[in-house]
Amino acid sequence: MWGLMGSPTRRCFRAVILLVLAMSLLAGLLHVDITLLTPLLGDQDEGPPVTNVMFLKTHKTASSTVLNVLFRFAETHNLSVALPAGSRFHLGYPWLFLARYVEGVGRDGPQRRFNILCNHLRFNAPEVQKVVPNDTVYVSILRNPVSQLESSYAYYRGDTPAFRAAASLEAFLAAPLAYYNRSGDLRNAHARNNMWFDLGFDPDAPAEERYVRARLAEVQRRFPLVLIAEHFDESMVLLRRRLRWRLDDVVSFRLNARSPRGVARLSPAGRERAKRWCALDWRLYRHFNRTFWAQVRAELGPRRLRADVARLRARRRELAALCLQDGAPKNRTQIADRRLLPYQSGDADILGYNLRPGLDTQTLQRCQRMVMPELQYMARLYSLQHPEKPPKNIPFLKA
Repeated sequence: MWGLMGSPTRRCFRAVILLVLAMSLLAGLLHVDITLLTPLLGDQDEGPPVTNVMFLKTHKTASSTVLNVLFRFAETHNLSVALPAGSRFHLGYPWLFLARYVEGVGRDGPQRRFNILCNHLRFNAPEVQKVVPNDTVYVSILRNPVSQLESSYAYYRGDTPAFRAAASLEAFLAAPLAYYNRSGDLRNAHARNNMWFDLGFDPDAPAEERYVRARLAEVQRRFPLVLIAEHFDESMVLLRRRLRWRLDDVVSFRLNARSPRGVARLSPAGRERAKRWCALDWRLYRHFNRTFWAQVRAELGPRRLRADVARLRARRRELAALCLQDGAPKNRTQIADRRLLPYQSGDADILGYNLRPGLDTQTLQRCQRMVMPELQYMARLYSLQHPEKPPKNIPFLKA
């Protein structure tokens, strides 16, 4: 019998080969790219998906796009999200995070734990640990501090005293102490070492070697995965591997991005001044850029990385063709559905999307979630999780 039928392993292998051949034939008949069918095949790494994630959402680092990925995963899998209490839209920022800033967490009594914590906050480990499970995976994202500072200047200029008084970022960097007050005014958080500040550290601390090394080691112990904005697709590939998620879970469209017309380019001298002024962020970024690529090499290798990035981009192109009108982002005056209008701040023209008309209900819901700006998505999840509470009010949508 065994000689005629072959081993169970061999029969299983033959079945898999036949399935792949059948799907290839079907794809050929339907003129469908086989890579677009892979999300149907259960393409996640072995083991159950990670469902407890703390994402430190740093400012102006492509973190809004990561937030959308996490919100979508939470909604799809009916996970709990730690959301700002009451009418607030952030978790106490720029003050250090406290557990009581989360809706549903009281000052006294047993503490509630949430699967996902990803809204803007200033990291404070003891308080964060009160609202997430012990097995939570900690993730963050960093960006080249020169680009991050330029983006912050455009976005937060009206709210940051140090920026408001300067005619340009070049002028600010030429004499930063003429505008920047070291008195501890938290409104200046975006003007110097903003990512260092978001991690809970002092943005005005001297960049002494011993101090910097100790803080970098502290971050590395707490955050086993730090993504890099300049290598976003590679970051999503590594995130997907670590969390054992499906490809569609991490496919995204860029959110909260500026129109290219509003992006200023610093002179070479200005870039060097920015590195010196944000020396702590520069050390932070360089360190975790190295660790990121070391992790990629160890866990994926160049061949698999290229293949996985190609699959991610192919899937994004298909979903863009399915969801987006003209397949491209729009400026604020072109967005037809005000519910999908992103918040506008400072001198930045923040882009959004129009969806293709005529989508069926299920496809429309999926596409809406992929392009939904963070404030609207936060308000949506808040109403779903806390139906007994008044919904969050987004004033600019009613203007």
